[in-house]
Amino acid sequence: MPPTINRLAVGTEAPDFTAATQDNEPLTLSDYRGTWVALYFYPKDNTPGCTKQACTLRDGYTELQDNGIAVIGVSEDGVDSHTDFASEYDLPFPLVADPEHDILTAYGVYGERNLYGNTVVGTKRTTYLIDPDGVIRHVFKRPKTDAHVEEILGKWEAL
Repeated sequence: MPPTINRLAVGTEAPDFTAATQDNEPLTLSDYRGTWVALYFYPKDNTPGCTKQACTLRDGYTELQDNGIAVIGVSEDGVDSHTDFASEYDLPFPLVADPEHDILTAYGVYGERNLYGNTVVGTKRTTYLIDPDGVIRHVFKRPKTDAHVEEILGKWEAL
């Protein structure tokens, strides 16, 4: 039976992980301690909504960095898919491969969900804003794919 989507709550310590990025290099979340992190989970490379969200984050990446916010994307796609996706859209931030769904499950974003009226098993688009101490400070349950940078900065400024 697939897990249930049950996102982590604000105030929860972000689960640490180490996994390969599009460059086939390991990324460990705890290496980002001391900085804010927008950890975004998305369903699939090269799909319309995921591409729009990635390009929105790409276009606002400098502004996020200027405010001390790192961006990390995670999906169930493998390293090769992430390599192609990042290259095609010139994505400047790491994309973490999680084909075994370990990270997705730890963050409560993988499981049964509704897609166009059908129940499917997959990833629910979610972004966690994690503070420099590794604590989740906000959960974007329905991030706006075309305005996600503004959402992140707006929430970060309010914290």
